[in-house]
Amino acid sequence: MELTLFWFILIAVLFVGFFVLEGFDYGVGILLPFTGKSDRERRLIIRTIGPVWDGNEVWMITAGGALFAAFPHVYATMFSGFYLALFLMLMALIMRGVAFELRDKHQALAWRRTWDGAIFFGSFLPAFLWGVAVTDLLAGVPIGPGKTYQGNFLDLLTVYSILGGLTFLLVFAYHGAAFLGLRLSDEGLKRRAKLFGQRLGGLAILSFVLFMAMTHSHTDLFAKGAAAMALIAAAAVFVLGYLALQRNSFKGAFALSSGAIALTTAAVFLGLFPRLMVSSLNPAWSLTVENAASTPYTLSVMTVAAVCLVPVVLIYQGWCYYVFRRRISDGDLGH
Repeated sequence: MELTLFWFILIAVLFVGFFVLEGFDYGVGILLPFTGKSDRERRLIIRTIGPVWDGNEVWMITAGGALFAAFPHVYATMFSGFYLALFLMLMALIMRGVAFELRDKHQALAWRRTWDGAIFFGSFLPAFLWGVAVTDLLAGVPIGPGKTYQGNFLDLLTVYSILGGLTFLLVFAYHGAAFLGLRLSDEGLKRRAKLFGQRLGGLAILSFVLFMAMTHSHTDLFAKGAAAMALIAAAAVFVLGYLALQRNSFKGAFALSSGAIALTTAAVFLGLFPRLMVSSLNPAWSLTVENAASTPYTLSVMTVAAVCLVPVVLIYQGWCYYVFRRRISDGDLGH
C-alpha cells in the first residue's frame, strides 16, 4: 500500500508540473495568431517558449511512463478507451513540434503563417482534449468487468466533459497571456497580452464556476473534503490572479494562475483517490491503486529509479529556466 500510494502521489505531482508548465506553453500557442500582428511580433512571442516548450512536454512523457510502470492496467484501459482522442492529440503535438522547427526556415509570409496556424492548432486541440479527458475521469467512463473499456469516442463527449475542455482551454490561454506579459519587453505586445488576458480570464472564471457546479452534480468530488477545499481554493486563487493582472502585475498573475492550475490538478487526484479510473457502469469495476498496480517488486525497482532520477530532472529543468530567464527583445531575433 505504501508503494502504490507513493506512485499515486508521484504521478499527481508529475501532472501538476505538466499542466502548470505546458499550460502556459499551450496558452502562448493559442494566443499567437491574435496577439502577434506582424511577423516580428510573432517571432518574439515564439521566442518566449522556444527554449522550454519541448522540455515542458517531457513532463507528459514522464507521467505516462510512470503510469505504465506503476499502474499498467490503467494505462491499458485508458489508451484503449481514449485511443482516438490520444491519436488526435499526438498528431496535433507532432504538427506543433514540426512547426516550431520549420517556421523560420523560409522567408515567405505564406509559409510562416501556415506554420503559425499549425502552432495554434497544435496548442488549442491538446488543451481542449486534456480538459475533456480529466473531466471524463472524474465523471466516470464505461469500464466493464475485467478492466475493459466498453464505450466509443462519442461516449467521451458530454456536456460536462466539453465544459471541462473549454475551462482548461480558457485557463491555459489566460496562463499564457500572463506568461507573455512576464517574458516580453515590447510594451505594445504586453498591453495586447494584458487585453487578451482580461477577456479570457473573465470567461475562464465564468466557465470555472459552471464547471464546479457540474462537478458537484455529476461526480462525488465534493463528498471528499480535501478535494472540495482544493477546488474552491483554486477558484479563489485564480480570481486573485485575475485581479493581479488588472493591476499590471504579470508576475503575480502568472504565479497565482500557476497555483490555481496546481490546486485544480490536486483536487482531481484527491477526488479520484483511491480510484484511478471510475467506472460509470458499476463502481466495483473501477480501477484503483490496488487492483491496477504492478507487482511489489516492479514498484520497488521503479521507486529506486524515481528517487535517483526525478531530482536530477527537476534540477536540470530549473537550471534551464534560470538560464533563459531574461525578457525577450528584438535583439533575440537574430537575422
